[in-house]
Amino acid sequence: MGLHPVMTYSIGRYLLAALAAGAAGSAQATVYELAEGGTALFGREERVVTTYQDTLYDIARRFSLGSEEIVRVNPGMDPWLPGAGQDVVIPGERVLPSGPRDGIVVNLPEHRLYYYPKTKPGQKAVVITYPVSIGKMDWHTPLGKTKILSKKERPTWNPPESVRKEHIANGDPLPAVVPAGPDNPLGLYAMRLDLKPGDYLIHGTNNPIAVGMAVTHGCIRMYPEDIEALFPLVPVGTPVYLVNEPLKLAWVNGALILEAHPPVNAEGQTVEPDVQQFEGMLEQALGDTVVAIHWDLARAELRKARGMPVVVGLAADRPDAPVAVPAAQQAPAGAPVGPVAPPSAQAR
Repeated sequence: MGLHPVMTYSIGRYLLAALAAGAAGSAQATVYELAEGGTALFGREERVVTTYQDTLYDIARRFSLGSEEIVRVNPGMDPWLPGAGQDVVIPGERVLPSGPRDGIVVNLPEHRLYYYPKTKPGQKAVVITYPVSIGKMDWHTPLGKTKILSKKERPTWNPPESVRKEHIANGDPLPAVVPAGPDNPLGLYAMRLDLKPGDYLIHGTNNPIAVGMAVTHGCIRMYPEDIEALFPLVPVGTPVYLVNEPLKLAWVNGALILEAHPPVNAEGQTVEPDVQQFEGMLEQALGDTVVAIHWDLARAELRKARGMPVVVGLAADRPDAPVAVPAAQQAPAGAPVGPVAPPSAQAR
């Protein structure tokens, strides 16, 4: 610790709130215009009041949030029966991942996909973001750079032997071929990644409530309406970056914004954050920047890892840029991927 000069005076919460409010945008849409100059904060937090028939999972899908994402920021609320008149936090404000703003970026701890379409002359750059599911234990989603190898509308599914054995063991046998349609776990659209061994896809689902969880066999699963919107926008050959950034940082008008997510282990499972390790990553990312950090607030956010941007410091020279945070087990951009799973780990 101590890689940068830190002044330890307190920052008032009213100041933090005022600084954080300066870069808010639309919350319900999944398409956001990127600010000029590289500012990495976009969107805004909102709140909705439940009706008697609402579940948190219904609200999550309505706002293009993952199931775990909405539960984490509304602790103590019954996700199946929150009851009428409950004030539900909608975490729509985000810090962009620090990697390339090019093609598709999937941040595994965040369970979220970002798509940066190519900008045409005269148009402003945008980012489109959606919640996703990633691989569960022993079927983890790999890291590194790959690309969209092919696309298929109304795909059929040929479950590999390993997956069929798993379903048989669970009393839910699968046929050798699952035809296209509402019962297909791939949904109606699938984009194949150039990853080997195995068969990794970005695809829809017939089980939307699981979007935002680590439940797949290594694939990246999306809400049906989200993959339907994304599918026609993404050309074959689009680069895809699979990254591991549990901490995201950005400077906005000299304020240091921290967004912390629960880390994932080598099997893609969400684990409790190690606050001391997170502090070290934060120190390393800031380097020799002179910054006043509200450490009590920063540690509280690192401990909760609830995925909501919070102002935790002020810089002397008012930088305005994203900050790259080192992540354990993350392959560098452009590095070859795999082998990271046995050849039998063939997706879904």
